[in-house]
Amino acid sequence: MALLEHINDPSQIRDFDNDQLRQLCEELREYIIACCAENPGHIGASLGAVEIAVAIHKVFDTPNDKVVWDVGHQAYAHKILTGRREAFKQNRKYHGISGFPRRDESPYDAFGTGHSSTSISAALGMAVAAQLEGRKEHVIAVIGDGALTGGLAFEGINNAGSLNADLLVILNDNQIAIDQNTGALHNYLLRVTTDARYNRIKKNIWDRLGAGTVRKWVQRVVKSTKRNLVKQGGDTFSLFDALGFRYFGPVDGNDIATMTYMLSRLKDIPGPKLLHVITTKGKGYAPAEEDQTIWHAPGTFDVETGRRTGKKRDVAKFQDVFGTTLLELARTDERIVGITPAMASGCSMTIMQEALPDRVFDVGIAEQHAVTFSAGLAAEGMLPFCNIYSSFSQRAYDNVIHDVALQHLKVILCLDRSGLVGEDGATHHGAFDMAAFRPVPNLTLCAPLNESELRDLMYSATQPAYGATVIRYPRGYGHGAPWRDQPFHYIEPGTAVKLHEGSGVALLSIGAIGMNGAEAVARASREKGIEVLHYDMRFLKPIDTSALQDACSRCRHIVTLEDGALSGGLYSAVAEFIAAGGYSCRLTGIGLPDHFVEQGTPAELYAECGMDADSVFQVLLK
Repeated sequence: MALLEHINDPSQIRDFDNDQLRQLCEELREYIIACCAENPGHIGASLGAVEIAVAIHKVFDTPNDKVVWDVGHQAYAHKILTGRREAFKQNRKYHGISGFPRRDESPYDAFGTGHSSTSISAALGMAVAAQLEGRKEHVIAVIGDGALTGGLAFEGINNAGSLNADLLVILNDNQIAIDQNTGALHNYLLRVTTDARYNRIKKNIWDRLGAGTVRKWVQRVVKSTKRNLVKQGGDTFSLFDALGFRYFGPVDGNDIATMTYMLSRLKDIPGPKLLHVITTKGKGYAPAEEDQTIWHAPGTFDVETGRRTGKKRDVAKFQDVFGTTLLELARTDERIVGITPAMASGCSMTIMQEALPDRVFDVGIAEQHAVTFSAGLAAEGMLPFCNIYSSFSQRAYDNVIHDVALQHLKVILCLDRSGLVGEDGATHHGAFDMAAFRPVPNLTLCAPLNESELRDLMYSATQPAYGATVIRYPRGYGHGAPWRDQPFHYIEPGTAVKLHEGSGVALLSIGAIGMNGAEAVARASREKGIEVLHYDMRFLKPIDTSALQDACSRCRHIVTLEDGALSGGLYSAVAEFIAAGGYSCRLTGIGLPDHFVEQGTPAELYAECGMDADSVFQVLLK
């Protein structure tokens, strides 16, 4: 008999035996695969974490006991088990449920986690709150080994180890984030999971445990095993112990019997403790196990064959323009290096990585380190291109100010996924970069209209007139502008380009959203005989004051268009210019509203925000 279709609440699985739990895990995997085949999502990590989710809800009294998922990519089984089985069919869709845990979506989502490395800090806060209020509840943080490279995770671990709060951290170790994990921590965990002697003796110990085993004896034997078995290059098992955590593992995280047994044993051990579990990303679906990077988020696919069925377009993605151009520039300038915080394939830095591996550095999920590492490279004469997704760059704001701009260091910061990115929703939209970076001295801030402008801005940023530079561009396909094998053209800092001549009404746009503006301007001319003056501003800082003077002196109405927050961005810059110059023209701003935009396709979201070509056309008519 099928189990999953009858489960609407985790309490229904708490009397299941191991055979029923195994069946439930199989049904969850089949359901996740079937849903994600038609409605794309982050399938690989969630397939690997099915047993973790089932075991947590089997052993713990959720939602009274709190579980924080880091990152939310792991949480699909959790969502399905907690009353959202049917809603999961609309996962990540417009007006559907979020692809990540959200506090306002379910009482089982104790904390919103669209980004990474936050779980331990958040869970520690919950555990301390329960302690202060005298509540008896368990708090669990499930963190992937990729997220453990984030500095915030270690700040949380360091604090937790000293507070002695009742906190369980489950380290989901699948040895991969989106791309393969790198760094000393990854190597450390690999040594732990592959040490034959420790694993053999650990297995013998756990095989001897019974229901009546004295817990203190168990802890003493396990600690002794950790301290004494592996001594090469130091105590392999000392890291988490030294930070004040009781370390347990590694254990098979895809074995439901093992997981429920371990969690039931650890449930009532007080203080901070860490369970190290080994899982397989993409577990249970052969194509996802074989190519874990592609199947992190593969798009639509055929369940039977594993063939991906997403539509391909003839135009290039902005990411591929970046990757190809970076390699071309690096071949002619040995100072150029590439830095990315675990997004090498996503931003296409893999193109340079494959050709010049010694000059590309994937630093893990560590945006702050990526920026300051780049600043150190620049201080010694290198020319770093540091590529970070726009919304993730918010973590490195202080580093950009203090370590780059303040010191006049030439770091070229490329902010991928600016604007509305689509189905990942509010945690991933690149909404705030222009408003955040515009006030920072010593920064050049620019956004290309199309593929060829991205290529030329990357080249121009390497030239002497540019210092520290931020180049922001959107996710996905460009507009077909010729770029491949084209000669580079130098763009003077702070120069706009006039796209359409007109008077009376002016449209000032910045970035690729300007293509919607160009379509609206052409339609106004074609259908209404209205000639709108249209400037592609290209630079928010320094801004082209001659273009602004031209628009303000000849037009009664100015419209700005940007795919970022109106407050602090192009709209604010133009308003400041009009006020300072005493111009009498009226200003209308089109951009992201003063609230968080939810998930949906980019087309749906731009229409909702009044930024599609038709909406811009209507504004121009008014």
